[in-house]
Amino acid sequence: MTQEARKIRLLMHLRRSGITDHRVLGALERVPREAFVPDSFLDQAYEDRALPIGLGQTISQPLVVAYMTQALEVTDLHKVLEIGTGSGYQACVLAKLCRRLYTIERHAILLETSEHRFANLRIHNITSRVADGMKGWPEQAPFDRIIVTAAHTGSAPPPALTDQLGVGGVLVIPMGDERRDQRLVRYRRTEAGLEREDLWPVRFVPLLPNLPEEGESRASRW
Repeated sequence: MTQEARKIRLLMHLRRSGITDHRVLGALERVPREAFVPDSFLDQAYEDRALPIGLGQTISQPLVVAYMTQALEVTDLHKVLEIGTGSGYQACVLAKLCRRLYTIERHAILLETSEHRFANLRIHNITSRVADGMKGWPEQAPFDRIIVTAAHTGSAPPPALTDQLGVGGVLVIPMGDERRDQRLVRYRRTEAGLEREDLWPVRFVPLLPNLPEEGESRASRW
């Protein structure tokens, strides 16, 4: 089966699984997932599963990417902040939908690889940097939308992120730790504060503060 046939099969699976936003499906169709996975996993690029990308990180399951993107309710007027660039796949999907995407990654090696992908795919509305994602990007705040691609273990999102979310904005974040159930949660900022909506069970690597220690970054790219 060709990659194009695998992609069509995956898109049909996403539709059957509740992805109804045609803009989201269109973005997923236009971003080649095979460009974001290790060569040894190319034959699984359009399987609905997470795949390792090195440094203990993964490229998320396509259905989870689709769900999170749909839950974010992005339009082409929005300025979006992503915490956890990883492979760059979610960033490229969002970049197809928003006005400007700002993305933060704590692993310099992963971000360097992602930036090459952005350039190769000619996606020019992404600004990226290496930083502690839990602190957000205050110089660019407020944001219309914020998405976090790692699980936060606290009872509430990192305060820096909610502080950088504009009124009317949406934050989508996995909550919980690896030993207990994680859930995808959507927060909406209103004039009165934050409104919480629990969405679906998920499984993500933990959201970590600060930049990685030297030994943590020494693992191979793939």
